Amino acid sequence: MKHRALLLVNHHARQAQKRLPEVKRLLEELGLNLIEESTEQPQQLYEVIKRHQHEVDLVIVAGGDGTLNAAVDALVETQLTLGILPLGTANDLARTLGIPNSLPDACKIIANGEVRRIDLGSVNGKHFFNVASCGLSVKITQRLTKKAKRRWGILAYLITALQVIWESRPFSAEIRMNDQSIRVKTVQIAVGNGRYYGGGMAVVPDATIDDQRLDLYSLEIERWWQIIPLLPAMRQGRHIHSQSVRAFSGQEIEIYTRKPRPINTDGEITTYTPAHFRVLPNALSVLVPSNE
Repeated sequence: MKHRALLLVNHHARQAQKRLPEVKRLLEELGLNLIEESTEQPQQLYEVIKRHQHEVDLVIVAGGDGTLNAAVDALVETQLTLGILPLGTANDLARTLGIPNSLPDACKIIANGEVRRIDLGSVNGKHFFNVASCGLSVKITQRLTKKAKRRWGILAYLITALQVIWESRPFSAEIRMNDQSIRVKTVQIAVGNGRYYGGGMAVVPDATIDDQRLDLYSLEIERWWQIIPLLPAMRQGRHIHSQSVRAFSGQEIEIYTRKPRPINTDGEITTYTPAHFRVLPNALSVLVPSNE
């Protein structure tokens, strides 16, 4: 029996318009019956998925982490299986799951891969795959333009990050977890569910997307230049061993700030502090490479 799939395309994604005809041909040759929906506004994906939930067996998201984040709430509600075509700039969820950037290979995984249950994070009721954070990453999100991402790709993250770091100022926050309360002065608090974020940085060295825990780090530097030596270590998550970085793991975390501060979930600003984070074990089914 052919699988019926809802193909969701974000036309703002870096490669979407150029690669769409190839993607459709590959998926149909692999035996999928497609219902295609495209949108200019990722916020509309929730309604699109709900509308088609009884007509399809899986949802294929052709885009990046922001598009996936826009679809996640509806995927949780409908419990439809997710297939990923990494057409964004960073593709951190695809990297975490071992899904290659090669579209023919990614299409084969959707047609023939295995289904894996993964955890999700939740902050103030908003689901996320990779990381939710406040501080530097929010300012990077606010400044990172679609034009820059299209022109520079993954380099756009680095260029924007260096500009933001230079201007960074610490803020005060209270972190509550495991019946403890800790006051910090920090430039960034990140809470990870998956492994990668921000174009391939790791939250902590051993993070996985099915370990049923959240990993937090707080970047407590006083001068902007103190982050420069940490940048290479952030690729493997080894920055947590630095004296200027505080790290915890747990299933529920609360963050309080004097005034509301925006929270970035998978690269999109979606909520504000005070923030209540929790992990949702085995929340979603995703197609991943087969171990055979």
